[in-house]
Amino acid sequence: MFLPVIGCVIYLITQVYNKRDAERIQEEIVSVINPTKKIKDLEQRLQFTETYENRVNLADALLDIKEYKKAIPHYLEALEDSSQNDFYVTNKLIEAYFDIEDYNKVILYAEKIRNQFEFKKSRAQFLYGLALEKLDDFEEAESNLRKIDIRYSFYNERLVLAKFLIGRDKTPDAKDILEEIIIESQNMTRPNRRIYQGTIQEVKKLLAELNQ
Repeated sequence: MFLPVIGCVIYLITQVYNKRDAERIQEEIVSVINPTKKIKDLEQRLQFTETYENRVNLADALLDIKEYKKAIPHYLEALEDSSQNDFYVTNKLIEAYFDIEDYNKVILYAEKIRNQFEFKKSRAQFLYGLALEKLDDFEEAESNLRKIDIRYSFYNERLVLAKFLIGRDKTPDAKDILEEIIIESQNMTRPNRRIYQGTIQEVKKLLAELNQ
């Protein structure tokens, strides 16, 4: 009596779930090979059903392919939906405005969410710090950039922080950060070692130059 039930379970696992996984993987491959197709699909979806989720998905896809100026209007329109949590979209706007070098807008939107818990020690705060640096507010910039000096994370950002500190004549602080990154790199997993290989090499090179 259990055989028909077992047969159904096997069918669901081998046919239904695998088919769904295959379709998802196929969509991801297509989006990588032909990102414009993904954009067109998302644009059509938004035209068919104009929802917050569809608009943000389109904006995210545009951001992924560095179409920042096209992504920004969609994020701005999404922000008009007061029923949604605006942190995610504001965070993405900060990224987009930074990439088009509109540092005043980075600061404007960062200051809208800077009191939220998620902002603390986030990439948004890091970009806020860099924008403040661009506008010559060095003390406030340093205060925000230092927040991302967290062990076993933010390797690229901490390298940027070290360079910032060198430019502010705070070389000992910069060396401490660089030395910590090198120590941490010795305990990295293989995937992380591959991802941050270039960063670690640059850290070693910069530290060697400082020690000359």
